Amino acid sequence: MSPANLIHRLFAVTRAGAIALLLVPVLSVTMQSANGVEASAEPDGDRARPTPTGFIYGGVLGLGETIYRDYDEDPVLLPIIGYRGEKLQVFGPFVNYSLVRHGALSLDARLSPRFDGYDDSDGDIFRGMDERENTIDIGLGMALENNRWKFELAGLYDALDRSNGYEWSASLGKSFSAGRFSVEPAIGLAWQDRRLVDYYYGVTSDEAASFRPAYRGDSALNPKLGINFVTTAFFGGFTRLGIENTWYDSAIADSPLTDDDSSLELMLTFSRFFGS
Repeated sequence: MSPANLIHRLFAVTRAGAIALLLVPVLSVTMQSANGVEASAEPDGDRARPTPTGFIYGGVLGLGETIYRDYDEDPVLLPIIGYRGEKLQVFGPFVNYSLVRHGALSLDARLSPRFDGYDDSDGDIFRGMDERENTIDIGLGMALENNRWKFELAGLYDALDRSNGYEWSASLGKSFSAGRFSVEPAIGLAWQDRRLVDYYYGVTSDEAASFRPAYRGDSALNPKLGINFVTTAFFGGFTRLGIENTWYDSAIADSPLTDDDSSLELMLTFSRFFGS
């Protein structure tokens, strides 16, 4: 299995329109959560202390389901290198750059790979189809935080013109902390335009076969429910377990390339600052 396919399977949450919770780099989510966990046990006067910065190393374990036919998901374990600065945040292939910070409101520029591509060797259902290429999405994300509530809105566009499509996502979550542990449930929605859905889930008339009828994708609205468990209790670093379920719009679930209308994803992340 190629490195691209390994990463594709690990970050399968981008396949059906990830909400802002996952479009934000895992590094950002982990660090902000862990920083909040530490602050919850401190006097109020210490809560405004700066978040640590520097290079980070760690690993990610991904487990998940796929809605593509005959496409088995295997557990994937990958090392990850990242960086957190005052404005720039990098975790593996995900990048955030802070544009505005004003009280509880923030605005970021975002770069996020979309590993939805496949070729005819990836499964029998794709046999005889043209390759669908991975791409890079770029866009903006806005977050508003107050009293441990967090609302996020993000818009991403296909920067490499693979699908020429775009996606809007929104999420609402709240953090509950106790000592060095934090729990963060969240709900979200992702809207994908017709071009994005048709590129990855459509079947052209030239690709139609007896086992795969032609299909034209339409815009899709995908709800998502997730929960994150975050702690600083292990090995001097930040540990995050994220569990999320996505329910796919009929525009995706009715595609002859898919055989399910929901998927469950689990991601376990550990990260630590170099020298800590």
